[in-house]
This record gives sequence, C-alpha cells and structure tokens, in this order.
Amino acid sequence: MSSDKLTLNLSYGSNIWMDQMKRRCPDSRFIGVAKLEKWRWIISTRGYANIVPSEDDHVYGFVYALNERDEKVLDGFEGVPLSYTKHTLPVELTKGVDGHEDYTYTKEGKTLLDVMVYVNTRDIKDGRIQEEYIHRMSQAMADGLKEGIPKEYLDKYLVSFIFAGDGEE
Repeated sequence: MSSDKLTLNLSYGSNIWMDQMKRRCPDSRFIGVAKLEKWRWIISTRGYANIVPSEDDHVYGFVYALNERDEKVLDGFEGVPLSYTKHTLPVELTKGVDGHEDYTYTKEGKTLLDVMVYVNTRDIKDGRIQEEYIHRMSQAMADGLKEGIPKEYLDKYLVSFIFAGDGEE
C-alpha cells in the first residue's frame, strides 16, 4: 500500500467478500473484524445492504485501510453522495491481523478504531434483496464466517434477508 493518507472503512455488505474488495480496491489492506454497537443490518428497499440506528443491535463487518484512490473508487460503487453518505463511527476490533495496532486505541478495556462507514440515511426501511446481490452476499457471508464474524450474527441478521426474502417493501 502506498504512503497516501489512509482511511479505515467498515464494510458490512458485499465488500466483506474479499475477492470483490480486492478487485474494486486493489491497494486495500484487511485490518480485521469489527463490531459496531447500536446499529442494525438491513436490506433496504433499494435491495442492498444498509445499516440503521438501533439501540439493542449491532453490526459486524470487515475493516479495510484504503488509500485515497481506492476510497474514491469505493465512493463511486456506493453512490456517494446520492445514495450513501460517509460517517465516522467508533467500532470495536474483535479480531485483528498483524499490524492492526497501528490504527487502534484502547478505551474501557476494548480495542477501538474510528472508521468511515457508508450509510444511506434516507432508505431505512426493510426491503427485498436484488437478485444479483444474493451471490455476492453469499460469498461475503462465507468470508465473514471464515475470518471470525460470529455465525449467530449471520443467522440472526443476514440469512433471513438473503435467502428467505423475508423483507417487506
């Protein structure tokens, strides 16, 4: 990765699929698995992943370090600023790779990072997944499970949206 200014990004949708992320952002570096408290994962009415504030829920995702070029590319995929906007939020690193210490701080015994998260603040209702998104999210869930996202989380939040089509439009 070049010496550009780096942005830490929490990916919670199809960019958990490491192959897709590498194709989109070839210089990105996987930092680890993180947990965002007080947010809930949904498939929005647009048919893609989003997160919404929710006091009793949490979201798991992958943290990537992005250089400026890769961040701009990812902004394009996320439709910034028309669809998603960028928010800086603290997350707890639950599993980090070697070198993650360069990005973290400790508070109340937790290893934390401040990350940029893409959020669509207008499209906040549950919807049905886009057909083309099912494969990408299936790959993302497989990589998530392999890298340490808890199976219980995937079962509770993602499986019903992706495979059962339980969202309402």
